[in-house]
Amino acid sequence: MKQKRRDRTLKTYTRLTTPLVRETPGDRTSPLRTATWDEALDAAAAGFAAARTDHGPDAFAMLSCSRATNEMNFVAQKFTRVVMGTNNVDSCNRTCHAPSVAGLSAVFGSGGGTSSYEEVEQTDLILMWGSNARFAHPIFFQHVLKGIRNGARLYAVDPRRTSTAEWAESWLGLNVGTDIPLAHAVAREIIAADLYNKAFVERATTGFEEFRALVEPWTLSLAEKVTGVPAAAIRQLAHAYATAERAQLCWTLGITEHHNGTDNVRALINLSLLTGHVGRYGAGVQPLRGQNNVQGGGDMGAIPNRLPGFQDLLDDGLRLKFERAWDAVIPSRYGMTLTDMFEAMEEGTLHAVYCVGENPAQSEADSEQAIRRLSALDHLVVQDIFLTKTAELADVVLPATASWAETDGTTTSSERRVQRVRAALAPPGEAREDIDIICAVASRLGHDWKYPDAETVWNELRSLSPDHFGMTYDRLAEHQGLQWPCPDTDELPSPYLHGRLWESDPGRRGRLAPFGLVEHDPPVDLTDEAFPIRLTTGRRLDSYNTGVQSSGFASPLRRGEYVELCPEDAERYGVVVGEEVRVSSRRGAVTAPVWVDPGLRPGLAFMTMHFPDEVDTNALTIEANCPIAGTAEFKASAIRIEKLDRAEQTEQAEQAEKLTVRG
Repeated sequence: MKQKRRDRTLKTYTRLTTPLVRETPGDRTSPLRTATWDEALDAAAAGFAAARTDHGPDAFAMLSCSRATNEMNFVAQKFTRVVMGTNNVDSCNRTCHAPSVAGLSAVFGSGGGTSSYEEVEQTDLILMWGSNARFAHPIFFQHVLKGIRNGARLYAVDPRRTSTAEWAESWLGLNVGTDIPLAHAVAREIIAADLYNKAFVERATTGFEEFRALVEPWTLSLAEKVTGVPAAAIRQLAHAYATAERAQLCWTLGITEHHNGTDNVRALINLSLLTGHVGRYGAGVQPLRGQNNVQGGGDMGAIPNRLPGFQDLLDDGLRLKFERAWDAVIPSRYGMTLTDMFEAMEEGTLHAVYCVGENPAQSEADSEQAIRRLSALDHLVVQDIFLTKTAELADVVLPATASWAETDGTTTSSERRVQRVRAALAPPGEAREDIDIICAVASRLGHDWKYPDAETVWNELRSLSPDHFGMTYDRLAEHQGLQWPCPDTDELPSPYLHGRLWESDPGRRGRLAPFGLVEHDPPVDLTDEAFPIRLTTGRRLDSYNTGVQSSGFASPLRRGEYVELCPEDAERYGVVVGEEVRVSSRRGAVTAPVWVDPGLRPGLAFMTMHFPDEVDTNALTIEANCPIAGTAEFKASAIRIEKLDRAEQTEQAEQAEKLTVRG
């Protein structure tokens, strides 16, 4: 059956070209009006100063931007720590890959993927776990395709038979939230078949015997009952991964966006330790980061527990280095994560937020709750290129340049590669560079910073971060990017990390890698008779995040938001393609048309967050957070599907006809 796309008008957002302030300060019901830069900057700074004076430094928080440059993120975290006197700085890294950073740091001491993209082309086996990279990371997937053409075997682990899985030698369609049982079963089979790398385990790891005991109960038959994956398929994957000369294990949000996301990451890293598939060319673990600079934002210190260069701010010596360079005292305690910030809004202890390039009103789980919390702030300043849903809630809106086309600087990819970006266009209207805006606010708060260009900011970062010291702008241009760590201005860095673990000399081997002793913990939002369908979320190839930057552009692939069901469930509910249905969870309800996808299994539905103005998927998702990383369980909500009565169908049709182009 050919499925028709519904007719849709394009949703576009207004490009910000002038500052905006509330007509009546402090009254969120009053409209935003055009203001001069001086008026807007004065209002922004005054609100921050009032929050600090009345409630202390920790009443302020900065949301930095994973799409902006490294230099902007460096200045944003410096503003937070030096000007406002708090470590409350975070970004959408918390929403997606914070569990990857936490898991990798716990095992290896650094939060980056261990391999280069080129190695995926040269490896023998590629294991994509919880990742539809064909849609979510299409550039990386080109490297995967080159690897397949060079003879690599691809295995896909995903609840859905995705476009990525269609390229795989084997697809393991597991039940949502059973990644740890599956990983443990793979590990047990490798150990039972005596296929683990004994020399590497003995030389480079700790906790193996405890890990062996932990996975022992996870037989192939038990794993099949819990995960839904046939025992034979689990056994095949275990033997293929263990016997491959080199293997790359890649994951994305299907692993991290769970209430136990960090434990999921540790379970996957365990497999690499067990087989020695790390610390060698072509063998490693790779979290695929979705935004152009989500890796760099964390590297620059725009997170609450690390200073630039991923240096622990609780280390007195490291912190003193920054204090001397900045002539400031940095609080010797971790700041609030994005998750903590929203809880503090609820409690009334967070009063002012400076939001740069983020749209949490639509990207956070349980979006109605997120909007309510943002609206309760005393002072919200949004700095962005579009009037987003979050900007509509702000007291002050500051128009910025687009980092990918109107700004100079650098970004850092998933493979830790720092690359130059250069301004190709002049910004529209009165839009200004992010760094210039932040410095203008800082000057009104008593800090007169002089950064004539992005390179000046970068050189300050290089002076404080050993991992970046060797990356001058000239070298980055000469080599078309360099991977950290790059401590030397003469030598080129290794494409892979942790080769030290293979050293025979214990002194050169350094800190050993511990196995993660993690237990199975099912999704928080359980399915039952009232909510019998498991909803998982993800991305589509044609769209980007909450759609602010992509929904206004036509695409032959785009069909708007649907709730996707398998053919069996569509028949069971008596619904057809295009029919509007009510989708309800324990938090809210939306109406959405039906799409039928044979890649889904009975009891599993799929939606995206790309069109929240049409269908607010995050009104359904649950704010059940990973206690280590703070990431919410976007991937496992319980829902029900209900047919609409005739009157409701008529109303939905009328609303669809009223959709008009904005902007």
